[in-house]
Amino acid sequence: MGVRFGSKTTTGWRATIAVAMSNYIEAGSIIAIATSLGLWQDRFGLDDLAVGLLAALSANAFGAAAGAAIGGPLCDRYGRKFIYTYDLLLYMLGVLIAVFATSFGMLLTAFVLTGIAVGAGVTASWTYIAEEAPPDRRAAHVGAAQLAWSIGPTLGYLFAVVVAPLGLLGSRLIFLHLFVVAAVTWWVRRGLAESTVWRNRTAESGQVTFAGSLRGLFTRRTNLLAMLFLFGVYALWNGVAGQAGIFQPRMYEAVGLTSATEQYLLQVLVWGCTSAATYFGFMLLADRVSRRWLYCAGAALGVLAWAALIYAPAGTATLLFFAVGWGVSSGIGAQAFYGLWASELFATRYRASAQGVLFLAARVLVGLLSVGFPALLTQIGLRGLGTLILGLLLGSLLIGTVWAPRTQGKSLEQIERERYGSGTTGGAVVAP
Repeated sequence: MGVRFGSKTTTGWRATIAVAMSNYIEAGSIIAIATSLGLWQDRFGLDDLAVGLLAALSANAFGAAAGAAIGGPLCDRYGRKFIYTYDLLLYMLGVLIAVFATSFGMLLTAFVLTGIAVGAGVTASWTYIAEEAPPDRRAAHVGAAQLAWSIGPTLGYLFAVVVAPLGLLGSRLIFLHLFVVAAVTWWVRRGLAESTVWRNRTAESGQVTFAGSLRGLFTRRTNLLAMLFLFGVYALWNGVAGQAGIFQPRMYEAVGLTSATEQYLLQVLVWGCTSAATYFGFMLLADRVSRRWLYCAGAALGVLAWAALIYAPAGTATLLFFAVGWGVSSGIGAQAFYGLWASELFATRYRASAQGVLFLAARVLVGLLSVGFPALLTQIGLRGLGTLILGLLLGSLLIGTVWAPRTQGKSLEQIERERYGSGTTGGAVVAP
């Protein structure tokens, strides 16, 4: 039997941590791919287009997009716990295939399977955590998912440094460690109770149909405006972060840092700063200070960090400024606020569906960029890509700062009443 945590009051943080591990697994998958792509490329004789395809169909892009598109509506139809029963089983199959991959086809299959599992799991995790969190500490609990997401790359790059002498075998061991983490997480999650908010809503008005959940999203102005806002905040930022997640070592090489060990250690600094900023900046402050200006500060720092890496003279000082600036920015920036706002701005009956659609859109954008990004980086360099990178980050900065919602300290039920009216079903079609 799984572990039975008990009441919500005494075990809220334990449940949050267990669910937040979806984000560790997602980020760990991306870093495992990022640190192994060059080795797989040499092993199987792949060109830049094949490498871009692997990145595009992985947990970083299209694979996760497909999982989110399917998992979000299923999560609203059958419950948050339904996803946790199956997603990590699919994930474990995918990483095992990667561990034993002997061809490009096996590797591509592994990346697609893990991506689908990650997409389904991450959207459910943000939803579940927000629904179970106290209203005055919702940002702190949602921030735990962001913290897990940042710890994944920190450890992933450290592992890459340690196993670097083993070559491709070391990369296979990193994937194996993700299998072990996923297995333990799956076992622990078996004891989680269903989301109280989802259970109460479905008891009152019935379960949402798969099609009805999606129809409710696209036929109500309130939802459409929220999705446009969140796309601007998250998808634009993720267009840059997604390329950094997979291709950052290649970007460092483009500005003169060619040692793989030094690249990985610099990434440890990036993600270490992200972890620290997530805890001390987002988890401790986002329930207390103005979210609008906290978001603005993080997004602006991200723009400055990338501008320095792209246009400033290459050197140790520039690289360190980028690592610290981008790391801190990511800790209090778009992804943390997206996870919070996406849970607050939609009615319970299609909260996960909305996240699935938005995650799909964000990862499709990353995937489209990933297909051609390695070749463009080779042909025109990082400076040539500077306008695109900074344009995406500036767009996210302006949209999030200008239209930041006023939801701080309110319960999800109160926010839903204010946005949809009392007694609403959110415009969704329900099953009796």
